[in-house]
Amino acid sequence: QVQLVESGGGLVQPGGSLTLSCSASGFAFSTRRMRWFRQAPGKERELVAGISSSGGITKYAEPVKGRFTISRDNAKNTVVLQMNSLKPEDTAVYYCNVQELYGTNWYRPDGYWGQGTQVTVSS
Repeated sequence: QVQLVESGGGLVQPGGSLTLSCSASGFAFSTRRMRWFRQAPGKERELVAGISSSGGITKYAEPVKGRFTISRDNAKNTVVLQMNSLKPEDTAVYYCNVQELYGTNWYRPDGYWGQGTQVTVSS
């Protein structure tokens, strides 16, 4: 069974940093693309960042480019989202994601999800 467990969310001031971690199990982690999505109240779930199975390819949503970094440790079945220079607009529930084997679209919100972790950026 696929299991994704996020941690690291919380309340931070604008300009601050948070590091989100996702612990994965129940599938061959090192063979799969991993992604982070976020969903703010009243908005659609959107891709934040994705990383290829080996870590060689990464993609980011335009609003987070230059501020967020996605990485993975295939030996630990962990994917990390480092978030710097946080803005109030980053406030959302952040979800770890892995697609079905047939999934090929980097941006479509499909596949398996963690429970989510709340990130709130406010002064």
